[in-house]
Amino acid sequence: MTVPSKNSDTLARFTFNIERVTCTLLDLVFPPRCQSCRRLGERLCARCRAEIEYLKAPVCSHCGYPYHAPTADDSCDQCRRISFGNLHIRSMAFHSESLRNAIHSLKYRRNPALGETLADLMSQRWIADFPADAVLIPVPLGTDRKQARGFNQAEILARGLGTRWRRPLMVDGLSRGRETRSQVGLNARDRKSNVTGAFVASAKVKGHSVILIDDVCTTGATLSACAEALLQSGATQVWAYTLARARHDADILTQ
Repeated sequence: MTVPSKNSDTLARFTFNIERVTCTLLDLVFPPRCQSCRRLGERLCARCRAEIEYLKAPVCSHCGYPYHAPTADDSCDQCRRISFGNLHIRSMAFHSESLRNAIHSLKYRRNPALGETLADLMSQRWIADFPADAVLIPVPLGTDRKQARGFNQAEILARGLGTRWRRPLMVDGLSRGRETRSQVGLNARDRKSNVTGAFVASAKVKGHSVILIDDVCTTGATLSACAEALLQSGATQVWAYTLARARHDADILTQ
């Protein structure tokens, strides 16, 4: 089993902490605004946090989606339509209202400091079933998209979670083998086709339990493609933890 590089992880943590300090100092001069309602004082205010629809048990043991009553095989209707393989997905909340606005701001308004706040929310809802010895691997962005955005939002979330839960981060454990189209606007079938075979896992993952970190799980296609690459490279088990989850009745899941 390959241990994540201490040098690269130390440098990454140092850079992350410098960014945290910088943001804190800037907040003293320019108080942040809520990225949902624009109220002055916090990046996501208490009122908007109260609107977040957190996922509650019972949930499907495979895809992590809530259901009203347990089923005979402990799965749900989405699992019967979409195969998640050996991946176990868990999400913090539904992709709606204030959380959706905050994620949009994080990704498209160049607001990486907001990731600290969102990672803190994810940390508070950390799943007890996650493997205790797992490494965290953020879902990688394509090179063009990361250069245009300036950061990978999944990596920001993963760094915050790693710091709070003292979990090793393996940023280079997974990469894009090819560029893919944006998943936005694609239906479930096209999303799966778009990312099939798109990811390459490092030999470093061999022997490790892995928790994939991402911002949103819509159909699970991207997470499933990542998990397949990781398992093929020797990861012992793969879980995924996302900030938000699309509802089953979303148009994209019924097309």
